[in-house]
Amino acid sequence: MNFYEANFDGLVGPTHNYAGLSVGNVASLNNAKSLSSPKQAAKQGLQKMQALSKLGLVQGVLAPQERPDVYTLRRLGFSGNDAQVIQQAAKQAPEVLRAVCSASSMWTANAATISPSADTLDGKVHFTPANLTNKFHRSLEPETTGRILKAMFSDERHFAHHSHLPDNDHFGDEGAANHTRLCRGYGDKGVELFVYGRTAFDQQQPAPQKYPARHTKEACEAVARLHGLTDETLVLMQQNPDVIDQGVFHNDVIAVGNQNVLFYHQQAFLHTEQKLAEIQRKFGTHALHFIEVKTSEVSVEEAVKTYLFNTQLVTLANGDMAIIAPTECRDSATVSAYLEQLTGRGTPVRQVHYMDVKQSMQNGGGPACLRLRVALGEQELAAVNPAVLMNDALFGRLNQWVDQHYRDQLTEADLADPQLLIESRQALDELTQILKLGSVYQFQR
Repeated sequence: MNFYEANFDGLVGPTHNYAGLSVGNVASLNNAKSLSSPKQAAKQGLQKMQALSKLGLVQGVLAPQERPDVYTLRRLGFSGNDAQVIQQAAKQAPEVLRAVCSASSMWTANAATISPSADTLDGKVHFTPANLTNKFHRSLEPETTGRILKAMFSDERHFAHHSHLPDNDHFGDEGAANHTRLCRGYGDKGVELFVYGRTAFDQQQPAPQKYPARHTKEACEAVARLHGLTDETLVLMQQNPDVIDQGVFHNDVIAVGNQNVLFYHQQAFLHTEQKLAEIQRKFGTHALHFIEVKTSEVSVEEAVKTYLFNTQLVTLANGDMAIIAPTECRDSATVSAYLEQLTGRGTPVRQVHYMDVKQSMQNGGGPACLRLRVALGEQELAAVNPAVLMNDALFGRLNQWVDQHYRDQLTEADLADPQLLIESRQALDELTQILKLGSVYQFQR
């Protein structure tokens, strides 16, 4: 049987804007209130999806959230019809309106944590949506995310879905942005790395001082229990608090793994040698490549600026691994020189492909933020909703859909326009028909 790692990229929503909502995310804060282009952002995302599909990878699409979220505005005391609710919020609490208009669900690395059937006790693929409690605008996502994932992976013979963890910072869960899996082949039992920023119930443990540690050890342990992971398939690692304070808000900003390669910065983790030894022991005697980027080669500041580690590390049909990097890596003399020599070093990483995702990068998310990885066997892949899998026809249809429904530009003032909600709902209603998702949005229910 063949096994695959499928990438499901978040489709950028119609309200893509730069509100600077994410404290700890340097790019998000630096570009706050800049002019955005929802149409360009969505098309850049689609072009990346199509490019990876053309490279022979299984590529899918994850639908965005409904925004503005008028239901949350009503819970917060704004009343009247939808237009009145939006206009009241714009006048009385513009910061709240900006939050409920966020298109942050485009970064599907935060959508959920997934454990493939080879690792789980019941032999099913397990999904747990992330609760994203650390940021108000993202904490609005998990229920809709869960409905969308169930519409994509609906066959109960192969897929198990869990509710998101309790909505409390003690169980703060940021999803697959802090999770990676190492394995020989995608169908072999692997070692799942859960990376956390702090321990919630033990305040004596190291923690960052400037920016929040969004993901807790307790959340990692809970998801591992839900997914039926054993000790031999699980490694818990703490992210270095110092790099969190340098703008590394998720582990996928400082490390990325694929099959038998872990690509990471020298400052990424605490107790690095001890944890790498644990990974090696659980991985077994097969070759495992730890590629460490030293601070002297690329500084943390440059890694964050270019998102060197927020790249996708993928295996191509010929067995080579390729790094899918943002063009910001190409444009950095330091990072491009490092990547050029890396491909000739004799590791499995032999290619680099640069992608233009500037609209996402300016808001704090690179190629790895935009995708959710799901390892699948042939039968499991056959059970996935086929309408969400990228091909030439879907690529063309979604580009037409974007042209029809998305604005070329969006300013902060535009968020107060009630027409934006109407346009967004019309777009999403049509999208659910294109992707055959059913009624996943609240306005459809």
